[in-house]
Amino acid sequence: MTNPLVNHDLEVTCADVAQALEDGSAIVIDVREPYEWEAGRIPGTRHIPLERLAGEAESIDASRPVIFQCRLGVRSLMAAQAFKAAGLDATSLAGGIQAWADEGRPMEPDGGTVADH
Repeated sequence: MTNPLVNHDLEVTCADVAQALEDGSAIVIDVREPYEWEAGRIPGTRHIPLERLAGEAESIDASRPVIFQCRLGVRSLMAAQAFKAAGLDATSLAGGIQAWADEGRPMEPDGGTVADH
């Protein structure tokens, strides 16, 4: 059964994020809390906690696609929906950093973990 709360048009995979970070084709923004960011993060991402995102929106290059990510993909999907509604090319990492870690992808710092929210 398909989850009606998931917007698959707004979600990308871990492989998509890895490619975007490698080739610079998109900005990847981590919207988690500071303690979550400190515990472990995807290398090359920018950190803007969700509650500060609206206030820092102008600092995001609107000419480039942006991929939001959080722990499980819920907060980042909300951010992607809001930015898409404002006319930006915005998506969310499906499954969040937990999916990234589950796939064995690199984390910073070495040995970084996914903090509980």
